[in-house]
Amino acid sequence: MELTWHGHSTWHVSVDGTDLLIDPFFDNPKTDVTSEELDPDYLLLTHGHADHIGDAGAYPDATLVATPELVGYLQDEHGHSDAVGGMGMNIGGTVECGDAWVTMVRADHSNGIATDYEYSAGMPTGFVVSDRKPTHEPAGETSTFYHAGDTSLMVEMREVIGPFLEPDAAAVPVGDHFTMGAAQAAIAADWVEADVAFPMHYDTFPPIEMDTDEFVREVEATGTPTEAVVLDGDETYEL
Repeated sequence: MELTWHGHSTWHVSVDGTDLLIDPFFDNPKTDVTSEELDPDYLLLTHGHADHIGDAGAYPDATLVATPELVGYLQDEHGHSDAVGGMGMNIGGTVECGDAWVTMVRADHSNGIATDYEYSAGMPTGFVVSDRKPTHEPAGETSTFYHAGDTSLMVEMREVIGPFLEPDAAAVPVGDHFTMGAAQAAIAADWVEADVAFPMHYDTFPPIEMDTDEFVREVEATGTPTEAVVLDGDETYEL
């Protein structure tokens, strides 16, 4: 599994022959990539805020992985036709996406889409992407990536996501103000027991500018074995 961070909360995940793009928003200072340079098979959207779906319209041929409400909005506004299961998915569900398995999990945040008339985007979410279907039975070696979406710290990380979905890597928002800050994000990294934790959702706007060294120090201060890894924009990490 290859994980490429394109700034803010935008991740390109490659699982064997399947390309997934999470929360496309290339109008951020950490990336030199444009939306036209990527051609994902699946488009995963955590929620409806503009800094997470800003470039979703560039991929009308990608299969949508999002709540039914958000799928409906993109079909109405951008002409998307395909969604997993024909209707999107919801929290707790797992769907097969080519060579990947995607589980939708909770995120504690707000939601809604700012248009001329009110759209509900359903609940905000996160995603856990794996190269094998989640199971309690022994399944051999797996690679699993948790994208926390926009969230605060929540006990579901400790009680469900960590022990059941067992992410090897986690991307957590650290910019504070709209999401967790560095201290809560460090606890999240500890709770999900990932081998590595990446900071995201920072430096895009003035309220979320921060020094990522703070996140590294906070992770170390928890005593967790998780390693904080700060990626440069457009840098790839291989699991």
